[in-house]
Amino acid sequence: MATASQWIAGSRPRTLPASLVPVIVGTGVAVGEGQAVWWRALLAGVVALALQIGVNYSNDYSDGVRGTDDERVGPMRLVGSGAAPPRQVLAAALGCFLVAAVAGLVLAAVTTWWLLLVGAVAIVAAWFYTGGPNPYGYRALGEVSVFVFFGLVAVVGTVYVQVEGVPWEAWAAAVPVGLLACALLVANNLRDIPTDTESGKRTLAVLLGGPRTRILYAACASLPFPIALAVSAPHPWALLTLLAAPLSLPPVQKVMQGAKGPELIPVLGETGRLQVAYGALLAVGLAL
Repeated sequence: MATASQWIAGSRPRTLPASLVPVIVGTGVAVGEGQAVWWRALLAGVVALALQIGVNYSNDYSDGVRGTDDERVGPMRLVGSGAAPPRQVLAAALGCFLVAAVAGLVLAAVTTWWLLLVGAVAIVAAWFYTGGPNPYGYRALGEVSVFVFFGLVAVVGTVYVQVEGVPWEAWAAAVPVGLLACALLVANNLRDIPTDTESGKRTLAVLLGGPRTRILYAACASLPFPIALAVSAPHPWALLTLLAAPLSLPPVQKVMQGAKGPELIPVLGETGRLQVAYGALLAVGLAL
């Protein structure tokens, strides 16, 4: 029987900024438009957080029953470690998806019905990332999914449920947010290249190899800053994001200097802090 601390660890808390930052940034856009609706923003946060935790438990379950987590360098997995039976982890994942669906249903009811379709696609994408007979996360498509759902869909969706429209700032803000979410996944997959290769998981990092994956991480962690410079032309306060630039240096330096295995675990936390700082500053800049 897994303890409460093991369940929390299994939810992979260092990845959770990827779900909340898009909502914060999208709400910043809505404030800037003068149309923020705080209870809708809160519900969007519930959807995003429940989906993120759900996909983490879903991955834990799917990888655990396949046996691909038997030898793991990173944070513990509930099924792979034997701390929790697969059925409990599956139930936790489905429970999180249900919470996301209910919150999303409320948002759809007060805005437009087609949000139900977006939510359904997001849940299906979350499950089939590592679930089903042909998980796309094993086909080097994980970063694409993260960019789309934790960047474009999450930011633009948060703006839409409040503004009931999509100003260009929503799309411009979604790109750097998606890149930082991808940086988190790239760091994770870089760490797991040896074990993923052995277990047959063909992630993008496995296909690119270590050196090119390190360059990809550096690009994902660095490109948000020149994008903010471009956005600052009509929105000068977006330059606030440059205050977060120093936070990108330690993880990028570790990755580019060849950190591997357990040495990459701190990079996840540092990338998460970079996400939060960048997202909060971008939200404030766009709100002002």
